[in-house]
Amino acid sequence: MFITFEGIDGAGKSTQIEKLTNFLKQTGKEFILTREPGGCDISEKIRSVILDTESDLGALGELFLYFAARAEHIRQVIKPALERGKWVVCDRFADSTFAYQGAGRGLDIYKMKEINSFAAQGVTPNLTVLLDISVKVSLERRKLRAKFADRLEQNDEIFFENVRKRFLELAKDEPERFLIIDGTLDENEIYEKIIARVK
Repeated sequence: MFITFEGIDGAGKSTQIEKLTNFLKQTGKEFILTREPGGCDISEKIRSVILDTESDLGALGELFLYFAARAEHIRQVIKPALERGKWVVCDRFADSTFAYQGAGRGLDIYKMKEINSFAAQGVTPNLTVLLDISVKVSLERRKLRAKFADRLEQNDEIFFENVRKRFLELAKDEPERFLIIDGTLDENEIYEKIIARVK
């Protein structure tokens, strides 16, 4: 199983990923936990370039760095794990690219999907959990975390409204893969919905 978690910042992905991986440990499932961009040495280096607030990286350059990071992540980490029969849990994957670089940056999603299919080497998630929250809630939660905002997190509200809208459009197009959950629900209620689908 390849399970990905998606949503705008502050949606609660980290909390639910931790809960799911604890469940997998308890049930004796072999799994790896990874993230995008990142997951292996070269992809983590690319991540640092993408998120660097001092960078003047353009939209197209940003996009192709994501694809480069994904290609290596899949080659070095995800594909070998799946081939060994392990579960893979990933914090963000291609849907984030379609949402952030597609809707957020205004790049052509059809061209992006074509390039991504080449970079992803036939690997697609079995289940994608989309934790949906409003941009207002996202901003409130991010303020509470008092975390340093990276280059993507520094975008305006319109950017994130477009990102959220694209996530919901992607989920509507593939209802069999996506599980959409209201991210403002109690974290245990969210967890139960995820576990019910995983089981």
